[in-house]
Amino acid sequence: MVPVVWLLLAQLLLLRHKRRRRDARLRHLRRLVLLRRRQLMEPKTYCHLNITMPVLRLYLDGETDLRPDYRLNRGSLEHLMAITRSRQDHGWGHHMEVLVFIFWLASATSYRVVSRSFAIPRTTVHDMVHKFAKKLLKIKNQVISFPSLADLEDVGNGFAHLAGSPAFSRVAGSIDGCQIRVKPPSVDAQCFINRKLFPSIQLQAVCDHRGKYVDIFIGYPGSVHDSRVFKNSPLYTRQLYPPQGFYLLGDGGYPCLSAPVAIITPYKEPVRLETSRRFNHHHAKARSIIERSFGSLKTRWRSIFLKALEVKVTFAPDVIACCTILHNICLSNGDIMEPAEEVRPDDNATMPHHHQDQQNGYRIRENLTAAVSAPDALVAALEGHDYT
Repeated sequence: MVPVVWLLLAQLLLLRHKRRRRDARLRHLRRLVLLRRRQLMEPKTYCHLNITMPVLRLYLDGETDLRPDYRLNRGSLEHLMAITRSRQDHGWGHHMEVLVFIFWLASATSYRVVSRSFAIPRTTVHDMVHKFAKKLLKIKNQVISFPSLADLEDVGNGFAHLAGSPAFSRVAGSIDGCQIRVKPPSVDAQCFINRKLFPSIQLQAVCDHRGKYVDIFIGYPGSVHDSRVFKNSPLYTRQLYPPQGFYLLGDGGYPCLSAPVAIITPYKEPVRLETSRRFNHHHAKARSIIERSFGSLKTRWRSIFLKALEVKVTFAPDVIACCTILHNICLSNGDIMEPAEEVRPDDNATMPHHHQDQQNGYRIRENLTAAVSAPDALVAALEGHDYT
């Protein structure tokens, strides 16, 4: 009997041991599955930050003004981090990518200098800058978009206030071009030399009465005239904006058109009639919002716009587009930076242009001129026109 009992006990112990091993394997598999699922849902940061670096301490202390070094206040920076966060963020972490990109943009310095400032490899800085630029461009259509029909009334009233005349209540935006210095490519470098004799690419922008961009078009070489850039932009070729019954304000470098895109320009100087001179005065007051918007953009990112952009010319349009996106984000958060210099009219108005194949907007301009000079007496005569 004794050997049989010991045999049964040995079998029971063996079964219990196998059961425990099986349960342990199952628990291990469950942990692996949960760990893998957590990694897929929330990728982990596998790098450690050197929080002793001054540019990082500025952000991490939660109180210091960030505008001297990052050109954005803390509210704008936090908002930017929130709207660009994604499930694919990993490595150095989303916050680090944003800080490196904004610091590089604000200082417009080399990747080597940024790598020393953050104590990270130079190749990592390059990857972060290009990666976050692509991420920022993905939200471009959310940040830079045309106002809705319901908002156009507020836009028109804003321009009428800027102009000091209710005749401009049908203005939907102000349009102009801006030259951005770049390092020209070795091939066709002469095409990038503009009329001011420095290499550049062009930014065409339309802004509302607050200076917020509603459309941008970037990339044409500096030697191309503003009117040609306009005629080749989607704004013109697809007739995207403004809607029927509204018009844009442009300087003398643009054609005065009623179709396919309504754009009203001032009378060519010198003007002889007092009514034309008065119209030009009010027109300039309303149109100059785009000049102030460019001035604010250049003041915030002065290292980008006041010297040659230290990137390849193929990457330059992306950098400029990122600056305009950040401009709108800052305006939405009340982060306003006034132009450092007095706004001066662009000298495009003195350049000749020929537009014989388009429907001119002279009749619209004449009616607006009449409305500016005698709004009460001429209201009845202007009722039949869509633009006044």
